[in-house]
Amino acid sequence: MKIILRDDIDTLGKCGDVIEVKAGYGRNYLFPRNLAIPATKGNLRAINELKQQQEMRMAKVRRVAETIKSRIEKASCTAEVLVGEEDKVFGSVTSLNIAELLAAQGIEVDRKKIQLDEPLKALGVYTVPIKIAADVVANLKVWVVKKTE
Repeated sequence: MKIILRDDIDTLGKCGDVIEVKAGYGRNYLFPRNLAIPATKGNLRAINELKQQQEMRMAKVRRVAETIKSRIEKASCTAEVLVGEEDKVFGSVTSLNIAELLAAQGIEVDRKKIQLDEPLKALGVYTVPIKIAADVVANLKVWVVKKTE
């Protein structure tokens, strides 16, 4: 079944691409979610307007993402952790902890957008990338320090 994508989908392609998918995937997943339309003659002619609308939406999303990026890069988070002998950290600092630290500063970020390869398990300063939009990535400074009692 040939379809035209209405949005960018990582696994399939960009907006406006004409691709071939299995009929069930198109009918049961893509069409109900308004992610694609059937590739008919009329829809193929209307593809340019679809691309222009998508570009306008992406420009708006990019502008919003750039403002969020500037707020995140100005911010600095300090995570206090319990440590034992020889400054060995008990537990770790995860993406959930970082999202909570940002929320405390008034910056709402989904924890899934925080690109932390593995939890932070040592004291120090880390630069954590946060993917805000498709091509907008902010770098956040995270300080992991010893908790004082």
